[in-house]
Amino acid sequence: MKARPRILFLSHGGGPRPLLGDEGHQEMVACLQTVVAKIEKPSAIVVVSAHWEEKIPTITAAPTPSLIYDYYGFPEESYSIQYPCPGEPKLASQIHALLDNAGIASRLDAERGYDHGLFVPLKIMYPAADIPCIQISLQNNLDPATHVKIGQALQGLRDDNILIIGSGFSFHNMKAFFGAQSSEMKTLNESFEDWLLETCCSPELSEDERTERLIHWAQAPGARFCHPREEHLLPLHVCYGVAGSSCTESFELEILNKKSSMYLW
Repeated sequence: MKARPRILFLSHGGGPRPLLGDEGHQEMVACLQTVVAKIEKPSAIVVVSAHWEEKIPTITAAPTPSLIYDYYGFPEESYSIQYPCPGEPKLASQIHALLDNAGIASRLDAERGYDHGLFVPLKIMYPAADIPCIQISLQNNLDPATHVKIGQALQGLRDDNILIIGSGFSFHNMKAFFGAQSSEMKTLNESFEDWLLETCCSPELSEDERTERLIHWAQAPGARFCHPREEHLLPLHVCYGVAGSSCTESFELEILNKKSSMYLW
């Protein structure tokens, strides 16, 4: 029996490359397809994207959002990708109310479309584009504790048939993806991934300990090598805030020759 959809932190890969047959994304594509096979089809999807930052959390509220091709230097077909899923203004208003009830200022945006943090992984997971989607921004202070609290405010969504996705990347050092490789870089990558797996998965950690580790993630081995800037890690903090527990399942894989991971609650 498939589980009800819940919470997924995914590593979304490099721009549109996963949709272009890129060899460095084969494990990522297979992993997302594996996750889909494990869960029931959701009635709606809420995506917290690493590619959208605002002063306060902002929620897409358009009934038919367009796509934002927020990448450059890719083949021409990258800019004609389509993912015509509907929006869900009613759900957007519900999310706005949940944040407000938690004392977190937020706003609805009826103009913004979906960036590739949403449409690239969802085109792999649900290619029919028939599930309503909402996208939520990060808060541009990039404060880990703030993003855990944002997730905690969204716990009310867990009672519904909604899949909550944190779309980021467990490793996001652009120079390291494409520059010269070294054994030191490999060690830093693997050390941070080991720490992240323990933090998200270990049942021996209390939730207070897990929260503290995530809030102080920059103290982890290899942290600032893997994330010179933390925007691609913070969707994980939102996911953990919603879940409030160790993950149900983790997935270890390589993306663009870097050790990466995904987490399902």
